[in-house]
Amino acid sequence: MATTNFRALTPFSTQRDTSDVVNNILAGKLNATGTFTVTNSATSTVVADYRVGKESVILLMPTTSYAAGEIATTYVSTRAKNSFTVTHASATTSRIFDYCVIG
Repeated sequence: MATTNFRALTPFSTQRDTSDVVNNILAGKLNATGTFTVTNSATSTVVADYRVGKESVILLMPTTSYAAGEIATTYVSTRAKNSFTVTHASATTSRIFDYCVIG
């Protein structure tokens, strides 16, 4: 799981730190994204991510042409604490997706 890391707040953060973090959030700079590669010759892939819960919304974005070609049959089939499962067609091509976790 690859993630983007923007500055986070600590108990010792200043008002300026808080202002910077809030302004970044308003500009869409969230620590809520990741990347995964679909498991070859399988029909599902489990993605481990500590930010995921049973009620999370997972948004997928294909980042390779093979992934884009299969987006219509690729979906999040299960959400659990710290992971989600993506169901997809079985293939031997490299299919890479970015994702966003909300909630």
